[in-house]
Amino acid sequence: MHISVVIPAYNEANTIGTILERVLKALHEPHQWDILVVDDCSRDSTAEVVRKFAPDVRLVTHSTNQGKGAALRTGFAAAHGEIAIIQDADLEYDPAEYRNLLQPLLDGKADVVYGSRFAGSGPHRVLYFWHYVGNKFLTTLSNMTTNLNLSDMECGMIVLKLDLIRKIRLEENGFGGQPEIVAKLARLGARFYEVGISYHGRTYREGKKITWRDGVKAIFCIIKYGILQRLW
Repeated sequence: MHISVVIPAYNEANTIGTILERVLKALHEPHQWDILVVDDCSRDSTAEVVRKFAPDVRLVTHSTNQGKGAALRTGFAAAHGEIAIIQDADLEYDPAEYRNLLQPLLDGKADVVYGSRFAGSGPHRVLYFWHYVGNKFLTTLSNMTTNLNLSDMECGMIVLKLDLIRKIRLEENGFGGQPEIVAKLARLGARFYEVGISYHGRTYREGKKITWRDGVKAIFCIIKYGILQRLW
């Protein structure tokens, strides 16, 4: 089995080296692995740090900043193998948990596996109350349109079949790509699983980027891809 780790990155020079070290440590036989960082036109030294990991890590760069959704789209197109793991470039999600996330796919039970920060017994950093409320609202709204029962639709650690994600046309460039992926995979009839993961969230001072504007955009995308496109 050939597995690709797709890492979208924007201005993550402070963390990208550490996360790549952790990804490399987490990889295990008997699988073949491909690590791909998509640098979304960072203004810092993210790309320079990634180049130090060649040839173990491939780097693809955007000439303009487009957003996480665009970086994932580029990564899915350039990835090798049968399975892709989405790994954020910060330190919020632990690559040591890949094995648990991969197992439902390797067992032939799942097409896509979502990590859940609200399930399992792993450690979770306690942070923003209103982020938690917003996440629950967006997840519930998404579930209402897809008839799924995910507990963490906005989780940034996802494992999925590459041939499946390549069957859909991803349109969103920003954080709206997350509900778009869920809606379009659900429409294909993909088998979803969820695995509890640990979560080591960061503050805005530490580099967190998502804002209330991204939440508003997510609502629009849930309605667009979960309801309106079903009617067209």
